[in-house]
Formats: sequence, C-alpha cells, structure tokens
Amino acid sequence: MALSLRKAGSEKSASAPEAVKVSLAELRRFLLRRQGLLGAHRFSGKKGALEYVRQAGCIQFDPIDICGRNAELTLQSRVKGFTKLQLYELLYKDRALIDYADKELSILPTEDFPLLSRWRASARRNASEFPGIEALAERARRYILENGPVSSATLPIEGEIKWNSAIHWSGNWHGRTNAARSVLEQMYSDGRLVIHHKEGTRKFYDLAERHIPADILNAPDPNAELIDHIKWGVLRRIGAIGALWDRRSDSLLGIWGMDAALRRQAFSLLALEGSAVPLAVPEIGVPLYIKACDLPLLNEMREAKRFKRRCEFIAPLDPLMWDRKLIEAVFGFRYRWEIYTPAEKRQFGYYVLPIVYGDGFAGRIEAARRGSAGTDAALEIMNIWLEREPEAKKTFADLLEDACTRLARFNGCEKLRFLPPAAAVMNELR
Repeated sequence: MALSLRKAGSEKSASAPEAVKVSLAELRRFLLRRQGLLGAHRFSGKKGALEYVRQAGCIQFDPIDICGRNAELTLQSRVKGFTKLQLYELLYKDRALIDYADKELSILPTEDFPLLSRWRASARRNASEFPGIEALAERARRYILENGPVSSATLPIEGEIKWNSAIHWSGNWHGRTNAARSVLEQMYSDGRLVIHHKEGTRKFYDLAERHIPADILNAPDPNAELIDHIKWGVLRRIGAIGALWDRRSDSLLGIWGMDAALRRQAFSLLALEGSAVPLAVPEIGVPLYIKACDLPLLNEMREAKRFKRRCEFIAPLDPLMWDRKLIEAVFGFRYRWEIYTPAEKRQFGYYVLPIVYGDGFAGRIEAARRGSAGTDAALEIMNIWLEREPEAKKTFADLLEDACTRLARFNGCEKLRFLPPAAAVMNELR
C-alpha cells in the first residue's frame, strides 16, 4: 500500500504526523538504494557524479590520497564509469561544483553558494579583528586582477601576520602565519576568491566574479531567518544520508548557528510542514526522518526483495558514514576511521574502507597505491576483514576481486596484488 502525507491545510496539519512503520530490512534497502549502492547503478558518468553531489548536498573533501582521495572514492563507489578527471572538470572547467565549507571542507553545487552566506558573513566579521588584513586583501585583489590566478607561493606579499581562519577546518587559534596564505584564505572564506585549480594539494585562487555567475554570486541568502537556515541544513543532511534521527550527530556539523534546541525545533517543523516524514523502526528506539520526496522510493523498497548483487568500497568520510552510530544501529556495523589513531592502538589499519555487499556491510578492506603511474603502479590489498560469512561465497569472492580491479584501474594501476593476509581471505572464500 502506498504511503502518503496529509494534505496541507487539513484540520490535523498542526499535529505531529504519525510515523510510518518500517522494518529494519526495508530501511537498509532504502538507504543503500538511495545512495546508489544497491542494485543497478543509479548514477553514471560525469553527469551522474553531478547528480549525486546534488542529492547529497555536498561531499566531504580530504587531501589524503592512499587509494584515491575521499571525494573521489565517494563518487567511484556509486557512479558507473567515474574517473578522477571528471571531478576535476566539474570543479575547475565546468564550474558546476565548487570547493567551500559545508560539512567541514566540502565540494558542493555552485548554485548552492547563496545558501552558505552565513559562512561568508562570519568570515567578514572575523577580518575586522585583524588590523591590516583588508589592506593586504586589496593588494592581492589588484595583483590577481592584473596577473591571474595565484597560490600562496606566487602572491608577492611577504612576512607574517597575526590571523586565524574564519572557516573551522583551519583551526581556531590566534597565531602568526604566512601573510600571503592568510590573505588568500581570508578572501576565499568571505567569497571574494574561489579555488581556480589545484596542482597536487597546492591551491591556486582567482577572483570569484570570473567564475561564479553574477546571479548566483550576488544573490541574497534565501533563508533570511536563522531557523529557516537550520531547517534547510537539517533537511540537507537527511538527504545526504537518506534517513537521520533527531540526535547529536557528526552529520549535522557545519550547519551555521545550530544548537540542540534549534535542532529539535527544525526536525519538528520539517515534519509538521511535510518536508520530512518520521519513520518508526521497531529495533531503533527513536524516530528516523526521511525527505518526503523519498516516499516513492521507500515504497519501492518495501515491495522489492531481490537486487543485482554489487560489492563496493566506501570512503571513510562518505555521506553514508557521517553518523556512525546510526549505521551501527541500522546495519550492525561499527566503523572507526583509525588514520589518527597511534599504530599500536589500531584495531584494523591506517586507511581502511568499509565493504558494502548486497543489502549490508560485509567487512572492511585496506588498500594502497604503490609506485608511479603506468606499468610500475600497483594497487596492493594488504588485508580484508569479514564481519560475517557472506551468502554465496564464490559470488562474493568474484565481486570482491572485481571491485579491487576497478579500484586499481581508477588509481591508474595496471597491477593488482593481494598480500598474504588478504590473499588468505580470498583463498578461503574460493
């Protein structure tokens, strides 16, 4: 039976909507299918990569590259035929995507730039605390206007200043730092500059008006009231994961000005207004919320039982993993990114990726690219840890090896090597 929302204006419109009862199995299928990780691919090629980023709102950027950077791995797992070049083109050629703050440092659709006005306003207020920064900014603007994109190494501003970034990934500290880097980050934070391109991890900046259409760059914040901004942010995060609960969550980081009371108010208002729909799952003690527009997909997952089997590797900061307590509650899979854990205290490894197989998590894998590009490059699979014995072990082994092969090609590796711990797991599966 199809699910529906009460019509706006009905006599019960001001009452809390009744939660839709959903089984744990149905919820799992819904989350993975919406993420594009279950069944046939929902996203394909560069167009599909853009579609997925728009669905998620943003994907988190991290510069560490062991077997692909986080944003690249996020797209590789769910976009058929995706390449690293496609993301680069979407960012720095097509300008359909932009680097900016959302869920930490992120990649997001360029058309969303007005929705993050509060970050830029905060950056402008931050600049007023540091005498001299605006004079340097004017010097930088004139130089870029005449000479084009610059990096902190090529902008002719020398010395150090006392400054701290308004955007939280640079740290909340007041110290002396490189003046060229500081002024570029200030102008980037307040929206005067964008990242023009990158060479490795080095960022080159250019004037925003050269790359963002004027109707987007100069548009006012559509969410004039703080509660409207927070409602937008919460609904955005619900859409990023697929379902979310009204609890403190890492998935909600980056929503400007939100505290616990405003978070609760936002969830309540979204449900009352019909933008979000509460779900009741017997095994989970609190309601989960999905976007109302996802009800048809939920209905489909309630009916569908069989899907094409797939095996995919999930990035450590993938939107699906933003609320790890939620993932543990829904899938029974506990994941911790151990990259900052001292080696002697790690349970698994430095850069370990969860493995999605079918309608759940099968385990985790540790892979790394070795050597330079081309014939000398190899992807090494150091270890594989299985959470449970998978159904159809031979099928799983074939799909797992295929996923490793795809990851190798994605990283420009012609060779794939299973080191002894991983090879032993593969042999046991076969």
